[in-house]
Amino acid sequence: MELKTILGYLQEKTILVTGATGFLAMVFLEKILRVQPDVKKVYLLLRAPDTNSANDRMHNEIIGKALFKVLREKLGADFDSFISEKVVAVPGDVTSENLGVQDFKLREEMFTEIQIILNSAATTNFDERYDIALDVNTFGVLHVLSFAMKCILLEMLLHVSTAYVCGEREGLVPEDSSSFMDEKAKGTTKFNFQVREKKVVEKKLNELKAQGASEENIRSTMKDFGIERAKLYGWPNTYVFTKAMGEIFLENSRENLPLVIIRPTVVTSTYKEPFPGWIQGFRTIDSVIAAYCKGKLTCLLVDPMSVFDMYSYFVFRHFTKSPWVNKDGNAVKVGKCTMFRTMASFRMYMQICFMIPLQVCSFYFLGSNAI
Repeated sequence: MELKTILGYLQEKTILVTGATGFLAMVFLEKILRVQPDVKKVYLLLRAPDTNSANDRMHNEIIGKALFKVLREKLGADFDSFISEKVVAVPGDVTSENLGVQDFKLREEMFTEIQIILNSAATTNFDERYDIALDVNTFGVLHVLSFAMKCILLEMLLHVSTAYVCGEREGLVPEDSSSFMDEKAKGTTKFNFQVREKKVVEKKLNELKAQGASEENIRSTMKDFGIERAKLYGWPNTYVFTKAMGEIFLENSRENLPLVIIRPTVVTSTYKEPFPGWIQGFRTIDSVIAAYCKGKLTCLLVDPMSVFDMYSYFVFRHFTKSPWVNKDGNAVKVGKCTMFRTMASFRMYMQICFMIPLQVCSFYFLGSNAI
């Protein structure tokens, strides 16, 4: 769709956004409010015990962010009234039935008004506790879907997933995740996610409680358990495994509901709008970039055959032009990051570093990009 067509489509639309404090949801909200001020209403589902707490979260963790400075400057004194008119903070949680919306009147109003749902709620920790990841990334999707089916004017459910739901398969991956899981589960009972995984988690938690395990031990064990379950069925970590199951729920239960699934790869910062470089916290590649700009990361072990949409040249160029300034007010000079293509070359470098003075090692390392 062309931009003008999209802007026209969003006019007078009522939208529900879950995961509203996350990066993508915030960027989505800011963009719509800035380019299509004639949107009718945007409901933001926020984890909070009541409306006042939800409003506080909305203003402190979303609207008050620097991301909205362009819109704030554009509207000036009318900014607060515009937000009050267009945006509604809704206390709730995707892990609960009806998304945890307790106010009956508000819930019925949402059912009769909402036309678009953006489901961006997720826990993105790769090694999250399995019970928590299941509740949010898998069963949370079912709650969103159930809520969507009650919205009588719904035109679209837009679900944010991840490119890595394909697991560790290589080459062209067909849209057959459920059959792939069934194949991996051969020799056991049929892989019924809704029943099986929930029972598996409940059993594990009951065992730990019966053993008198501490909260710390339960947390650690459930993290390891998530990785174990993911690897059993061909996924590298708990995050992508539970996101894959969420997709399968959508595919098998959506009936005739209009569904769009977006699978981003690595999300970093804003590119151009509303301004370049806005970032929300440190996730995935963000910590790597931060370490590099501070001069603490000078090498990476990479697979030369992999496709990656963030290249070291652009990072080097940016931080050469706009260096990070440390707490002493000094600009940090970065060198080109050395890419080790094999473990052998990486080990050789480490051996050299431990055998020769640090200054010589750093000079050798930063001065060469061909190891």
